[in-house]
Amino acid sequence: MRVDQFDFDLPNERIALRPARPRDAARMLLVRPGQSPLLKDEGVRNLPDLLEPGDALVFNDTKVIPAQLEGRRMRGDVSAGVSATLHLRTGADRWRAFVRPAKKLQTGDTVIFDNNSVSLTAKVAEKSEGGEVLLVFDRSGPELDTAIAAVGHIPLPPYIAQKRGEDEQDRSDYQTIFAEKDGAVAAPTAGLHFTPELLQALKNRGIESHRVTLHVGAGTFLPVKSDDTDDHKMHAERGEVSRETAEALLAVRARGNKVVSVGTTSLRILESAAQKSGEIAHFSGETSIFITPGYRFKAIDVLMTNFHLPRSTLFMLVSAFSGLETMRAAYDHAIDNKYRFYSYGDASLLFPQKDALQG
Repeated sequence: MRVDQFDFDLPNERIALRPARPRDAARMLLVRPGQSPLLKDEGVRNLPDLLEPGDALVFNDTKVIPAQLEGRRMRGDVSAGVSATLHLRTGADRWRAFVRPAKKLQTGDTVIFDNNSVSLTAKVAEKSEGGEVLLVFDRSGPELDTAIAAVGHIPLPPYIAQKRGEDEQDRSDYQTIFAEKDGAVAAPTAGLHFTPELLQALKNRGIESHRVTLHVGAGTFLPVKSDDTDDHKMHAERGEVSRETAEALLAVRARGNKVVSVGTTSLRILESAAQKSGEIAHFSGETSIFITPGYRFKAIDVLMTNFHLPRSTLFMLVSAFSGLETMRAAYDHAIDNKYRFYSYGDASLLFPQKDALQG
């Protein structure tokens, strides 16, 4: 499909620079294709009443690491400033990263990332297209994790970072209450809306909660530069669906209830774990799944997600689920009614269009 079909104009003032407080005070747009009304203004706190007892929410328990590193490339006695965003760990001592400006780095270069107390050194082992490099660090395992935490910064999305700097509040704001497993460089933002009070209300309603892991990579911020979706390459992300979670979700569907994915990250790892038969199975590894209109969803029934960027793979995904024209109408409504967009913004609760689900 043509990428420009997924374009829209978003007023600058609709981009949220801070989350709602409390988190579950955010607004939520209910989208039900084929029903009347198609769109309904709700709130995140209304979620328990919009689902049925026995339904199951699936959360991503990845934890954002301070993966934005500012450093100096050393080549002899000459240095140059570089910025690196780690996005995929490939070994105990190595990460793939996007760097800026990429032209300043060559294979074999040394880069030093430091602050007043910690100095971390890496070698450029490989250089790929699009500013991606493989960095091999001078320490590994937990020692490397500790050093990255000391010298790194929370990698705020570009549309926020361009307007203000990262501050201490972001260290907590940009983590969900489910954050447990280190490895993401971007938050699974639909999960940011949840509070202990909301989780208790869901439990009281008889709605289950389950967890999966997808370590969100910096590739989620990359624009689709191709003119056609067939020419776009997704970067791999690592994740897991445990056997316990897979079996629990199979039981949910077997009794006729719905699996509700909280966020596109949970959706992508669940769809990666789904078999051709539609059954969810244990999965552990990398996925580069790219979902566009025409995809038949096998693992989920409902999607809770934030509002996404124009021409992004995530707007393509929600268009595949609820329909492109429906999502255009939903986004027009959200803009006209002053919903807050992107990572710190409001939510939507999407039901599938006809024939979006497999069998």
